[in-house]
Amino acid sequence: MPAAGPHAGGAGSLPATAELAELAREAGLRRVALLAWRDIDDAEAGGSELHAHEVATRWAAAGIDVVLRTSSVAGRAVLVERGGYRVVRRSGRYAVFVTGPMDLAASRLGPLDGLVEIWNGMPWLSPLWSRLARVVFLHHVHGEMWPMTLPSPLAEAGNLLESHLAPPFYCRSQIVTLSESSRREIVALPGVRPGRVSVVPPGISPCYSPGGQRADRPLVVAVGRLVPVKNFPRLIGVLARVHEKVPDLETIIVGEGMERSSLQARLRELGADGYVSLPGRVSSNELVHLYRRAWVVASTSVREGWGMTVSEAAACGTPAVATRIPGHIDVIDHGITGMLADRDDELVQQLETLLGDPLLRRRLGRAAQARVAPLTWEATARGTLAALVVDARSRSARAGLRSVH
Repeated sequence: MPAAGPHAGGAGSLPATAELAELAREAGLRRVALLAWRDIDDAEAGGSELHAHEVATRWAAAGIDVVLRTSSVAGRAVLVERGGYRVVRRSGRYAVFVTGPMDLAASRLGPLDGLVEIWNGMPWLSPLWSRLARVVFLHHVHGEMWPMTLPSPLAEAGNLLESHLAPPFYCRSQIVTLSESSRREIVALPGVRPGRVSVVPPGISPCYSPGGQRADRPLVVAVGRLVPVKNFPRLIGVLARVHEKVPDLETIIVGEGMERSSLQARLRELGADGYVSLPGRVSSNELVHLYRRAWVVASTSVREGWGMTVSEAAACGTPAVATRIPGHIDVIDHGITGMLADRDDELVQQLETLLGDPLLRRRLGRAAQARVAPLTWEATARGTLAALVVDARSRSARAGLRSVH
């Protein structure tokens, strides 16, 4: 499973499914392709891949023929069926940006009525080559993430493409993002029209709910891919300072990724390997169990479209201490459902305060649970489909006008 959470897999209630089916039928959306960088089975899959899976599952349950085109997954089949939709996994991480559009242009994925471009850093530039009804899932602007993952020349080129060169081509595209803070960054891009950018928050699987017992000793849990953007070295440094005041502290950082060896070295350097563990990926049930046992969840991420792990923990009644960044500020109401911080000393102080005050933890935890209660994948599926329907109807209306003239 991806570090962002387990595969929920459920198709939702019958009324919600029927509503999706009617919405798609009226707009003539019978066959839809999703174009994504990675599949949820990928070792580096995260929130974007989980989001695509949950949406595709519910669209398929509504009778839409959904196909997801991604890059290949090492050791896995090229073709797979999952959750009622088809997946075609072919080509390398960079080649897929060429072969994916070529497959659509050559109708290798079958006849299609609609296209979802999942813009995850590198745009697919679908406005230049697709005339299908389209919607773009753009969870957040990547900004400072580029130099964290690519060498200087490539990072500069990627940032230039995302922030200046590509956006004007999307001036007539319907764009869906996860949070109001991400929307503010997206509409600031050149050429993007604010009226075409909508916010549809991600859902939360029903498996995330309160239950069980809290850990006997102070337990901080963090969840995410072990990659630079999550900034786990910073979290480990903060925890080392917290440990000085809370000597029985335990921390579990769930996830896997390229930074495992450097994080292990960081733990040894700070002498934190006795109270901070890196168990890697865990099962869905174990993740829910950890959220329920945790006293606090923590995130020092640099950038998020939405704090999905914070939401999952909140649904279990567990408050968060997190960096004050776009995405986090939409999930956490500071001092009400959790705490936000800019500096390391603020993170240290807030963790010490929460760990030492059970009444405050319970109050914030209850408020956090109430805050995320409305978030369902059924609502996410409907909101994203509604954006695609808007584009489909607009294209149909323009085609009608051309036929009249």
